[in-house]
Amino acid sequence: MPSVEFGKLLIFAAVVLAIVGFLLVTGTRIPFFGRLPGDFNLHIGGGSITLLIGTSIFVSILLTVALNLLFRILNR
Repeated sequence: MPSVEFGKLLIFAAVVLAIVGFLLVTGTRIPFFGRLPGDFNLHIGGGSITLLIGTSIFVSILLTVALNLLFRILNR
């Protein structure tokens, strides 16, 4: 049924939006955010560049696990 699939899509979108909103609100208060091994701060002249490679990998792993769990729950 198309309406069931659309409902699952809406639930998925709501969960993703809630996670993104939570990270935007509390992003500066997460103690390890931007300070993991592999995160680089480059100060060149009067500017700076931050490369969050370690944090990106960590967030990617967390989202992969969370989405796999969500898909398993929704496909039952």
